[in-house]
Amino acid sequence: MIRAATRDDLAEIGALIRELAEYAKMTDEVVWALDQLDQHLFGPDPSAHVLLAVGHDGEVAGMALWFRTFSTFLGRPGIWLEDLFVRPEHRRSGHGLALLQHLRALTDGRVEWAVLDWNTPSIAFYEEVGARPVDGWTRYRWSP
Repeated sequence: MIRAATRDDLAEIGALIRELAEYAKMTDEVVWALDQLDQHLFGPDPSAHVLLAVGHDGEVAGMALWFRTFSTFLGRPGIWLEDLFVRPEHRRSGHGLALLQHLRALTDGRVEWAVLDWNTPSIAFYEEVGARPVDGWTRYRWSP
C-alpha cells in the first residue's frame, strides 16, 4: 500500500532518512531537527512531500520524498525524487516499484532523481523499471 505521509508519520520519516544516510555512508550530512522537517513537510507551504510504502503487517517499509519541478523545454511540471528508500528487510517485495509507479502517475512530465555511482543494486533496479541515466549532464551543487 502506498499512502501520503501525514504529520503523525514525522518520527518515522526522520528514522527512514537516518537509515538512508547510514546506507549511503552520509550520516554526517544529516543536520536537521525534527521541527524543521515538520515545518518543511507539513507546514502551510510544504517544500516537499512524502509517500510511504506500508507492508502487509502495517509496518512502514519505505518512502519516497519528492517535490514538484518544471521543465521549460516540455512546458509542464515534473517531479524530482529526492530520496527513495526501502528498508533492507522489505526490499525485493515490490515497495520500491510501487513508490515509483505512484510518482509516475502524479505527472505526465519527467520524474528525475540522482543515484550514487557506487550504488549498483539501485542502479540495476532503476534500469529494470526502464529508467536511464541522462547523458551529457553533470550535477552541480551550490551549498550555503
